[in-house]
Amino acid sequence: MAENSSKNSKTAKRKSPPALTPEARENQLISLAIDEAERQLRAGTASSQIVTHYLKLGTRRYQTECAVLEKKQELLTAQADAYKSAANVEKLYSEAMAMMRKYRGESDETNED
Repeated sequence: MAENSSKNSKTAKRKSPPALTPEARENQLISLAIDEAERQLRAGTASSQIVTHYLKLGTRRYQTECAVLEKKQELLTAQADAYKSAANVEKLYSEAMAMMRKYRGESDETNED
């Protein structure tokens, strides 16, 4: 009985306030799942799925895949920035052409898009 009450007091100490966002709630649940997996691994009662999952996390292949995904994300960000930059340059070019036409005395209304 004493072991049960000490277990409950341990759980009560670690109880965190309710999450304010769905993302925070998800992070809380992930943390609880990882804590439970650790407890099972230490006790030697972890399922083969849990053991396999954590073994995969330690492999060189998994780490390489993570690095590749990070680089792909950086590439996508760079491509999005380049697209925005190109759109901005195109806008500046159009404005410059309009100013040149105005400077030459041409009507700006004929070339409006």
